[in-house]
Amino acid sequence: MPEGDGRPAFVLRRPPHFAIPILIAVPHAGRDYPASLLSRMRLADEAAPRLEDRYVDLIARKVADATGAALLVANAPRAMIDLNRSPDDVDWEMIAGARARTQRSRLAAGRRSRSGLGLVPRRLPGIGELWNQRIRAAELKARIDQVHSPYHLALTRTLESLRDRWGAALLVDMHSMPPLGPKTGEGRAADFVIGDRFGGSCESALVAAALGHLDAAGAHVVHNRPYAGGYVLDRHGAPARGLSAMQLEICRATYLDAGLREPSAGVDEVAQTVTGLIRRLADQMTRGAQGFAQAAE
Repeated sequence: MPEGDGRPAFVLRRPPHFAIPILIAVPHAGRDYPASLLSRMRLADEAAPRLEDRYVDLIARKVADATGAALLVANAPRAMIDLNRSPDDVDWEMIAGARARTQRSRLAAGRRSRSGLGLVPRRLPGIGELWNQRIRAAELKARIDQVHSPYHLALTRTLESLRDRWGAALLVDMHSMPPLGPKTGEGRAADFVIGDRFGGSCESALVAAALGHLDAAGAHVVHNRPYAGGYVLDRHGAPARGLSAMQLEICRATYLDAGLREPSAGVDEVAQTVTGLIRRLADQMTRGAQGFAQAAE
């Protein structure tokens, strides 16, 4: 990992023989902060936890252990590089040595980078600028070459191996979200959001199974609003080729303490719910959900 002490940027667990055709990925929960990165962050103690999908990897590990799903967890923090952004989604104003970039390339930066949450996050509401100096262009390249590119290569290869084994594969891209509103009463905020790029990244039968299972489990689940998925789903979801991808957002209030800082007893309860979800999806796939046979031909 760039600037680190030899720690891996991510960890991939591929169970022997792939017990189920599912890969769980966690791109935003990394907590390995090199000292050189922290030294350049403004208000790091406040900004870093807000950027993270705080401790959602604890849930992912429990679920993978219980179900036999393959598991890919990023150790590199989102503050270093956002694995759910395109390598081109860069705010070039924060990159030293980027003067040679054309005006066209600057305008081509995505909506996320313009809002402050591009490939390298730049600002957060209530905090403002995250960095006390610009990032060197060579440093950005190292982060892409040593973290972003190999992470997505691992995703691609694992999904293709799963498809080779089962005829189809599903990526569950696991995230966490801040509470979207009150958790009680009429119109209570969602506990889970299932995203599928409005039908573009995942077999509809799997999305229906996910929504139905969570609803039957007593959770409040919504579809694509306000999170429909991002670069990971765009890049890796290809239902016509037997590769489905859905984003699973979990409300942090369900498994963190009141300050949304540390794990609570809710971790085990949420892990149990998601374990049931993964088993339901695996059953749907291994029984031959509608469309899989044609996609695998």
